[in-house]
Amino acid sequence: MALFPCPECGKSISDKAILCPLCGYPVHPAEISATDKLFPNLAQLCYTILSNHHSAPAAQYMNITFAELYEQYFESKYTNSKRKLSTSAGYSAHAAFKNCQKLHEMRFADLRKNDLQEIIDTCPLKHSSLELIVSLFRGMYAYAIQNDIVEKDYSQFVRINIPDDDENGVPFSSRALKILWKNRDKEIVKIILLMIYTGFRISAYRTIQYNETEQYFKGGVKTAVSKNRIVPLHPAVQAFAKDFAAKYLSGNEVFAVNKFRKNFYKTLNSLGLATSNSGTKHTPHDCRHTFSWLCDKYGVDDLSKRMLMGHSLGKDIEKSVYGHRTFDELKTEINKIQSPDLV
Repeated sequence: MALFPCPECGKSISDKAILCPLCGYPVHPAEISATDKLFPNLAQLCYTILSNHHSAPAAQYMNITFAELYEQYFESKYTNSKRKLSTSAGYSAHAAFKNCQKLHEMRFADLRKNDLQEIIDTCPLKHSSLELIVSLFRGMYAYAIQNDIVEKDYSQFVRINIPDDDENGVPFSSRALKILWKNRDKEIVKIILLMIYTGFRISAYRTIQYNETEQYFKGGVKTAVSKNRIVPLHPAVQAFAKDFAAKYLSGNEVFAVNKFRKNFYKTLNSLGLATSNSGTKHTPHDCRHTFSWLCDKYGVDDLSKRMLMGHSLGKDIEKSVYGHRTFDELKTEINKIQSPDLV
């Protein structure tokens, strides 16, 4: 057997070969023709297999580790991106990466759903931190697929198997609400009141949609029920919504959750509202609990309240199947909440 260079790719191949095993080039067309008579379409099948093989993730990416891919992903998204992303978002990505240390030296192409799920299941941190890890997985897989590094996204199968810990909280008291309304000229207070009168979680405000004509917010996070829900804006906070949209939804500035949290606590301290009547520290999620309390106080019907807050109807089959509210009906319900001077 002798070797000679393939006319197509230049690699050394056997003079007995019908097709180049590296690129699929037909080096002996006459023999291919003879073979086709015995095995129709065999040559085409071989060529297709070779073509698919060479369209798979490039060989130079096969050994890239989780840590190495993270560096590429981070640089692409946070360093070189033309889109303005907050510093806190980068810090969150780094924190999530550090919590995946077991994966750092593993080849990214070798990872499977169980490897990712184990990180989530064994991490001792809170639900919010696990959400950052899952978000990192999904971002990295999206980057890897776009750059032909892997072909399948295993992150889509990863689940957080612990209860969401942000459902605990204490509403602001009537006294605290009055103080907030007296200080509504402060930008942070405007956002706090906006959160109190809409019931959206703080993280939803990064991607919330504003309809000025119909006066509502659309968005939500966490579950299928809570995502993309429409909440009519109470008349008392419509001006705050317009200001928020002008600053954060027009592309002028990114709503940074961590930055808001810092200013949230600083502002409450300055107003003497850092703690609730029961002595617990107020958190941004207490705004959502305050919305729930206001709905109960002013008689918003249960189905409307659940829909406005994005709560599951659970085992209530009748409401799950037949329960619905129009936009106007939801607006009527939310407008039951009395104006601030009567709180």
